[in-house]
Amino acid sequence: MKAAIITIGDELLIGQVIDTNSVFIGHQLEAIGCSVMEKVAVKDTEEAIFETMNRYQNQVDLVILTGGLGPTKDDVTKKTFARYFNDELAVHNDVFLHVKQLMENFYKRPISEMNTQQAYVPSKCKVLFNEVGTAPGMLMVKEQTTFVSLPGVPYEMQCLVTEKLLPYIKERFQLNAIVHTTVLTAGIGESLLAEKIEH
Repeated sequence: MKAAIITIGDELLIGQVIDTNSVFIGHQLEAIGCSVMEKVAVKDTEEAIFETMNRYQNQVDLVILTGGLGPTKDDVTKKTFARYFNDELAVHNDVFLHVKQLMENFYKRPISEMNTQQAYVPSKCKVLFNEVGTAPGMLMVKEQTTFVSLPGVPYEMQCLVTEKLLPYIKERFQLNAIVHTTVLTAGIGESLLAEKIEH
């Protein structure tokens, strides 16, 4: 099984934030036998996200996107996701109730229109319910590739990967063990060592 990881956000490209999400996802996928072929960071624009999704279409079995699912105007991943699948955004009632309760019980204020946007998802997607945040994960399949969009907030992403995504992958895909061997050396240069162990 082959996978690709797309991290979304201008803050990643300018070095403002270090990308720990792809490191975590790559480690988790490799551990269950899913080989990560590429990972790439892209801008917060619909075209950048759309084109990157399209590039991986039918080239890998699984594409995981993180970031761009917040309530602000520069968070365009969800809109692009719907566009890529020729779908439209619709309110998911369970997500709406979760966001509403979170705003009222934790933040002690009524839900705003901006927060309500978090409950909109592509109408045909499988929702990965985010119990520790407001932005749900989304899973959709097109031809030979499964696309999964996850929040960029690390602890939210990690929770969805371990509790929702990995069980789904194990159930739906044929996985094979991946074995890595690491040899530590000291006191010898790389080129000389290469000569000695080339065979």
